[in-house]
Amino acid sequence: MEEEKKLYPNYDMGIWFRTCEQEITEPLKGKLTATIPSWVQGTLLRNGPGCKKIGDCQYQHMFDGMAIIHRFAVKDGQATYQCKFLESDVYKKNTAANRIVVTEFGTQAVPDPCRTIFDKISSMFNFTIEQTDNTVVSVYPFGDQIYAMTEVPVLYQVDPKSLETLEKKRLPEPLMIVFHTAHPHVMPNGDVYNVGLSTAKGYVVVKFTNNGKGNMFETAEIVGSVKPRWKLNPAYMHSFGITENYFVIIEQPLCVSLVNMMRRYIISGPFSTTLVSYPEYETKVILIHRETGETTQYTTDTLYFMHIINSFEQDGKVMLDLCSYKDGKVLDAMHLDAIKSMQSNPDYGQWVQSRPKRIIIPLDAPPMSKVEAKLLADIGIEAPRINYEFNGRPYKYCYGIGSDVDTGYSGILIKVNTETGKFIIWHEPHTYPSEPIFIPHPDAKDEDDGVVLSAVLWGKDDHKVTLLVLNAKNLEEIARVDFVTPSQAPRCFHGWYLPDQSSVK
Repeated sequence: MEEEKKLYPNYDMGIWFRTCEQEITEPLKGKLTATIPSWVQGTLLRNGPGCKKIGDCQYQHMFDGMAIIHRFAVKDGQATYQCKFLESDVYKKNTAANRIVVTEFGTQAVPDPCRTIFDKISSMFNFTIEQTDNTVVSVYPFGDQIYAMTEVPVLYQVDPKSLETLEKKRLPEPLMIVFHTAHPHVMPNGDVYNVGLSTAKGYVVVKFTNNGKGNMFETAEIVGSVKPRWKLNPAYMHSFGITENYFVIIEQPLCVSLVNMMRRYIISGPFSTTLVSYPEYETKVILIHRETGETTQYTTDTLYFMHIINSFEQDGKVMLDLCSYKDGKVLDAMHLDAIKSMQSNPDYGQWVQSRPKRIIIPLDAPPMSKVEAKLLADIGIEAPRINYEFNGRPYKYCYGIGSDVDTGYSGILIKVNTETGKFIIWHEPHTYPSEPIFIPHPDAKDEDDGVVLSAVLWGKDDHKVTLLVLNAKNLEEIARVDFVTPSQAPRCFHGWYLPDQSSVK
């Protein structure tokens, strides 16, 4: 029988469903090629799903595997690699039961075979649902501590050297926050801001003040708020923007149905079943003034997003750059069933196709004015990163991974000039690079003076991961370190670089 022709022969989304069966707790030495610059001294931490199954149970969505923390330590021109599962409550329950016992974003828990029919009926009227604490998405510093995060208001502290799970933190109950973004903003003074959904106030901006005492969560406070346009259907938000004077919230017409959330108390289902899309409505942009709390709202053509690239003020305008999608199908594309059938699905390429766009908001425009969203570059880009010293400020360059699956590449790294729309790429056959993280040169004179680091997986060798060091100016390779892992090397989402303070001027 003739093999079915693949629509996307160069791309394998299956890399997202690899399983690490053996943690690497002792630093693993790799094979160094060329020379890592002597000023690159620090630790790259990465977070993402570390397993595709537990026992006989298969995870059904890219967001769902148990969180595993990766560590690449660079010192004196050498690099080592470690990885360790985050020991959340859910991880402990799943491993003890050898099955998926808590429902995740796109995966429903497997029923307990020991529960009787009477147990199941009584639980329908209990009106409690166990919420996952699998913080699988990102890693951020809060003061001098490192935390793994996701979109539920739970964070886990991680030891950046041993990768041991240290402490579980919840946002203070008086804030009444049920969700928050997985991408807070860390300010130069160490303060942290995030946007969440409060049952009392709607969308809220939460400030975590860096007071040097290590209790940034205890002193968390709401510093801005605005009501959703649809009370029972607040927008799904994965990130937000910040400028010198404003917090920037994008209210896309991909929403969390609170009615569907209530149904989950009766008929347990994954969180993805609560999402609803309203493509007939425009996208809204909300500015909250950082000092006065005053809010102003605008509209733009319907677009969807996961990640904001950067936002800043210039010439009396707020510029908001983001990776945009035509519809909300990108989350559907991350389901295991969609990935299994992608090679015969002609629509799949459109589902995951993003483009960098800039929303331009004249500050003298009347409220609810329609504002322009223009294309920054005609290339698919996701997991965007910038030189973080330019966060909230005018900037020129962003870096990311390719999102187009219908090209001649397996995976690519991209650098975009946001002023000209020109871009350059790095590619090697059968490679799947992670989000590139920019490290500035200590004597940098230009915005792109530095290197980018990326953790690269290999399509034809699932027991290998490579730390790639590229020149940020031209994406030419400076060095790499190849690591051979004892079990499959899993894909990661987001990370953070911690410079070795002893080497910082």
